[in-house]
Amino acid sequence: MDAIFSLLTPIEWVVANIMVLVHQALAFIGFDPASGLTWALSIVGLTMVIRITLIPVFVRQIKAQRSMQVIAPDLRKIQDKYKGKKDQASREAMTKETMALYSEHKTNPFASCLPLLLQMPIFFSLFRVLNYRLERGTAGDGKAIGLLSDALRVQASEATLFGAKLSDTFLGSSSIEPRILASVLIVTMVATTFFSQRQLTFKNMPASALEGPMAQQQKILLYALPFIFVLSGPNFPIGVLIYWTVSNAWSMGQQFYVIRRNPTPGSEAEKALIARRTEKAARRGLAIDGRTLEEARIEEEAAAAAAEEERRSRQRQQPKRNKRKKGAAKPGQADESNKPGDAGPDDSAPGIEST
Repeated sequence: MDAIFSLLTPIEWVVANIMVLVHQALAFIGFDPASGLTWALSIVGLTMVIRITLIPVFVRQIKAQRSMQVIAPDLRKIQDKYKGKKDQASREAMTKETMALYSEHKTNPFASCLPLLLQMPIFFSLFRVLNYRLERGTAGDGKAIGLLSDALRVQASEATLFGAKLSDTFLGSSSIEPRILASVLIVTMVATTFFSQRQLTFKNMPASALEGPMAQQQKILLYALPFIFVLSGPNFPIGVLIYWTVSNAWSMGQQFYVIRRNPTPGSEAEKALIARRTEKAARRGLAIDGRTLEEARIEEEAAAAAAEEERRSRQRQQPKRNKRKKGAAKPGQADESNKPGDAGPDDSAPGIEST
């Protein structure tokens, strides 16, 4: 376990330095350096710096999710093709076809988890900084790291936010203040996690992607992640709960912005975008392409009328064909259809005389 924690030391150093730099900036503009609010805002600043750094990864996540939604029908076809086949050859063929489909569309199901996976080392590093570096002690005990000197570490460990220390946990504290604050943060964290997943699963997915095994996995994940946080949240320090809550709120806002302005084709979000643009154009009296709505409507009606008139004109000009009766005369036979007294379309034509 110590070997694993030693791998997090460089990330702990980065996390501690960003916290101290944000703390110093807040103190420079007038915040009380020893206040718990200042140190809590330092964690908020840390979260924002990390999330801004992860924006390219977030963009890649959105593209991967859209690609997975596009290929969802093809994945279902592959799964249906090998449904019920348990032999090794069929499983290998199914895996090969699935990987070929991922390669063709340059995506994979793990790309959508990149932001979460990349944040996990930061999450555990912050946990270590708050639980180990900021625990009560005396200056010079060897727990300083980077810019987080012994004096700042002691100051941060003694700072309180609504009567709770940043290193307090729901289960590890006997006071009511840390438990109340931890409960509020856990509920907020769970709610933001749920609505972020729901926003991606239902609002930004086309109808074709809401069916099949992959859609079922998304629905399970929608409820599983909040449940995991309900169980694990009481063990997290309040500082970690602040980080995760702010990060979830950032994700929800970022997703809302992207989904609102650039939704997945065929999704409910795209329909809402089209409705907003139409309503906006109607209020301004302008269509999206610069024409007024009335002009666009008149042009569409005129084009439809012209197309209908052209179709009717072609029908009127089409020549009628004379249909020949069955049993027409063959060479060497009399044409009975041209007997005197018979009326027909070919009466005016001379008949073939019998020999």
